[in-house]
Amino acid sequence: MPLLSVIVPVYNEAKTIRQILAKINAVDIDKEIVLVDDGSCDGTEKILRDIKYNNLKIIYHSSNRGKGAAFLTGLTQARGEFIIIQDADLEYEPNDYLKLMEAIKEDKADIVLGARFKEGYHGLFIHKLGNRFLTGLLNLLFHIRLNDCFSCYKLFRRDTISMLNLKEQSFTIEIEIVAKAAKAGLRIIEIPIAYHPRTYAEGKKIRAKDGIRAIGAILKYRLKG
Repeated sequence: MPLLSVIVPVYNEAKTIRQILAKINAVDIDKEIVLVDDGSCDGTEKILRDIKYNNLKIIYHSSNRGKGAAFLTGLTQARGEFIIIQDADLEYEPNDYLKLMEAIKEDKADIVLGARFKEGYHGLFIHKLGNRFLTGLLNLLFHIRLNDCFSCYKLFRRDTISMLNLKEQSFTIEIEIVAKAAKAGLRIIEIPIAYHPRTYAEGKKIRAKDGIRAIGAILKYRLKG
């Protein structure tokens, strides 16, 4: 059984998929890579069929179902003691797994988030405003203190994530994870990580409508019993 399962939801990342997989594979840790191609239509699937790593498992969705759906599919195939989510672009640095792992292995937390903005925000201004507002709303309603609840990097033990009974099919799974963990009284800490934001021209997918969906998800999980 590998120590770490890296679950990689992928949708239309033909420009970066080779590079991110090479970066993940190069991290010096016992791991498996569980990649879920979520109905890509830009040539990503063709590229993936040519990539061969002994520790790489690829699952294909026949249609685009959402980041949450891809993550949950990957979770059913993950065998590692620990789980981390990895976006398929190049915004995050897989070498940061090592310091996130250190924090959770020392039993300092049940869930470790990679905080992108501990040392100041860089990236698109509208994303700065959106992240601050949504993270602030989540903090207020769930009585937590996080800097960046929407970070892709969320690390947890496999048995911890299983107990949360996740259901969300879209990117709102990020909210579901934090909201359910907070309600369950799990310990959440943040560790600063490297972050290289891309522009819309480079393939950034988050839009204003996603912020509206996020507000709805935050309210839903606050009102749930």
